[in-house]
Amino acid sequence: MKAMRRYVALVDGFNHRLGRLIMYGIFALMGVLLWSTFSKVALSPSLWTLEMAQFLMVGYYILGGPYAIQMGSNVRMDLFYGDFSPRRKAWFDVFTVFFLLVYLGVLLWGGIESTQYAFQYGGERSSSVWRPYLWPIKVIMCIGIVLMLLQAVSELFKDVLFLKTGEPWREDQKGPADAL
Repeated sequence: MKAMRRYVALVDGFNHRLGRLIMYGIFALMGVLLWSTFSKVALSPSLWTLEMAQFLMVGYYILGGPYAIQMGSNVRMDLFYGDFSPRRKAWFDVFTVFFLLVYLGVLLWGGIESTQYAFQYGGERSSSVWRPYLWPIKVIMCIGIVLMLLQAVSELFKDVLFLKTGEPWREDQKGPADAL
């Protein structure tokens, strides 16, 4: 139990700080897209802007994923889940988190193989005119997937701790009496 609590505190703390930092990545994306628009109107169009915007969006999405999981901002089928009691939600989450772990494990396996391929033969490059190396974004993707795996395990531990102790670890585990 003590190890679970330490794990949750460590992973949640790191992912919370990283997520708050990554939030500002939207401004970098806006800057690239603004430059793209400006350069197409006033100058000659930049070759790198579309691909750089795609890379920034991937980094923004994949590194913000653990924070979204932690905050409960991920998409959920709430048709039945919303009416569940906090205890029943925890049991349901304990069951369904294994599907998420399998999915992220397969995603990580594919990401690692793709990253290894990107490093082989002098480095894989994009087929665009700009031709950037692809390994940096693939490494970022693997890091993001690992962080999501760690966060998914943290969410599992929160549910287990709630079921064992009755102590709420997330907002959705608090009942009406806890909300006051």
